[in-house]
Amino acid sequence: MANTSRATIREAIHRRIRRKVRGSGERPRLAVYRSLNHIYAQVVDDHLGQTMVSAATTEKDLRGSTGGNLEAARRIGKAIAERALEKGISSVVFDRGGYLYHGRIKALTEAAREAGLNRDELAAAAQEEPEKVEEKAERKPRKKTKEKQ
Repeated sequence: MANTSRATIREAIHRRIRRKVRGSGERPRLAVYRSLNHIYAQVVDDHLGQTMVSAATTEKDLRGSTGGNLEAARRIGKAIAERALEKGISSVVFDRGGYLYHGRIKALTEAAREAGLNRDELAAAAQEEPEKVEEKAERKPRKKTKEKQ
């Protein structure tokens, strides 16, 4: 097995994601980076190669006791959404930066959605969930297989 660090693996995953995820002027990319002590988010227009809006726990007004927890991620998600809406950006493509969609990354994204980014996604997700429950109820139970003796 290759002796590679977690950071190297994450960068490879991020490159693979970036082949598929592109930000445009109408729908820029919301890129997230997290370190042990801080979390950073920026809205990027890939066609112009320009950062339109950014927020991080290193900023004075967004700094808390620590930037490496869920509460800090929620603060950054809310701040990035408010700043994007001020600039007229209401819909973004989410780029998780090679991190799992879990913990601080998930908290930041959900806070941004609650603050107004991608309102159509939030409404679509709410409508999908009751349908999934109904589908599961309609399925027939699986047949039990005989144990081998």
